[in-house]
Formats: sequence, structure tokens, C-alpha cells
Amino acid sequence: MRYDLDDLRLFLHIVAEGSITAGARRMHLSLPSASARVRSLEHHAGVDLLIRGRRGVRPTPAGTALARHARDVLDQTARLESAVASYARPPTAPLTLLGGGSAMHRLVPRALVSFLRAHPDVDVEVSESRTPRTVRMLADGEADLGVVLDREARDCGLTMEPLGDDSLVVIGQCGGILAGRTEVTYSEVAEHPLVGLDSGSSLRRSIEKNLGPHAPAVRYRTTVAHLNTLVSLAAAGVGLAVVPRRAIAPYHPLDVCDLRDPWARRRHLLAWGTKARTSSTATAALAEHLRRAAMSEPDGGDGLPAL
Repeated sequence: MRYDLDDLRLFLHIVAEGSITAGARRMHLSLPSASARVRSLEHHAGVDLLIRGRRGVRPTPAGTALARHARDVLDQTARLESAVASYARPPTAPLTLLGGGSAMHRLVPRALVSFLRAHPDVDVEVSESRTPRTVRMLADGEADLGVVLDREARDCGLTMEPLGDDSLVVIGQCGGILAGRTEVTYSEVAEHPLVGLDSGSSLRRSIEKNLGPHAPAVRYRTTVAHLNTLVSLAAAGVGLAVVPRRAIAPYHPLDVCDLRDPWARRRHLLAWGTKARTSSTATAALAEHLRRAAMSEPDGGDGLPAL
């Protein structure tokens, strides 16, 4: 039995959205056309694939099995097309994208997944980089795009646009030291044991730069490489942690307080490099995927778009 790939894509969109209408919209199809395709799928399968109700649709057991295998088929097809296309296209230099640790946590991965799927002929080199270094590389023509912090990129002469809030907050075990508080200063936070990122991380270095030479002494129970680990340690009560608000998933049992220090309020900007090829179609497309990722980014989740 053979299935049309577009029909499989449509079915996955319908299952993800819980609605034939929404699935049709994502495929740029009319509702009658999408309904006809679903009926054709069910005819070929010989069983009902969707349970239709007043509030939308949900898959039957057979529909769930079809969706699972459809994802595998579409992933394998994309890999096959990419492998063949790599021999047919002329070699081109990869795009270079830079961003700090906060951007690399969820924003950049979300944008990369959608961009690389949509553009199998374009490669992207991604590096974690603090804003000052990113600005220098963009200005020197050594990078195409960068996600930078507004406070550290002012008056740099680059073309920039806002991407979204990246303010820092303090997190701790639910019902612990922060219980009942809505905001604190960093000096108050430093009175308690902390967990933090490694000293070389862009986020840690940015915080320490803003604190300056008179920063309060801090006791770190431990330091780790990744924000996910840091949030888990804070949730377990090991210590307080300073993290971007967007790093916190809604399912984490945490107390969250705003940092009252002015430097904690910050925003992400998308910065463009100065070299000639930054006006290329590929660079513009990557920028658009970063915009979409920033707009669709929930306050939590795994950071990757649904298929």
C-alpha cells in the first residue's frame, strides 16, 4: 500500500492541531480538499483514522500508528533528499550564526530545526559567543547573523532588530527561601548558596561583568554546563540560580522572583553582519526563522517545533 507524502504531512498536521480545518490551513488547502484527502487515506487503510467530535478530531489507535510511522517516513525522505541534493549542488560556504548561552538554550535550536529542514542546500555554523565578541565578528565580516543583548550592543553601528525579552530571574525550590517573594536584588540572592553555570559560559560572564569589581561574594554549591541542569538543581533545592525567564518550563516546580537590579532587564536583538553576502536569500531566510522562533517560543517546552 502506497501513501502520498503530502497526505501524510496533512494527516500529521491534523493530529498535531486536533482539527482538520487547522491542518488544512497549515498545508494551504481548502477544508473540502483536506477532508477528501483524509477520507481517501481512510479508504486506503480500510479503517477509521480519526474520531470526529464537536471540539475537533483525535486519532484512533490506527491513526496513532499511522502518525508514528508517517513521521519516520517523512524524516527518512528528508534525509534521502538531502543526501542526494548534496551531490547536485555547487559547494557554498556555510552561514555563520552566533549567540549567547541564553539564545542557544531554546531560541537558536528551534530556528535551526525549521531552517535546516526547509533549506537542505544550506549549511549553518553555530557558535556560542558573548555579545561583544559577536558584534566584533559581525562588524569584521566574519559572521552573518548574531543574537545579541541590547545593553551590550548599543551604538555598535550594525543593523539590528528586536527579537524578544531575555530578562533574568532568580529561581529556587518551591516553598523555599523565595516563597511569597515577587522580586529580590542580587545582593539578597548572594546571601544564600547558589548553583551556577561554568565560569566560561557567556551568561555567567555577562552577569559578572554587570556586577563589577564590588560584586558580593558568592558561594556556588556547584557549577554546570547547561541551563536545563541548572534549573533542575534549583528545583531540587540544591541552591538558588539566576537564569533567563525563558529557560523555565511551566512543569518545573519552582518559585520564581524578578531580579530588581536594572542590568537584569534585557532583550535579545537580531544583528546583521556587514559583509556583502549578508543580503543573500539564505541569510534573509535564516533571519526569518529566528524571528518566527522568537515569536512562537512558549514559556517552557523543549524548544523544538512539532512536526
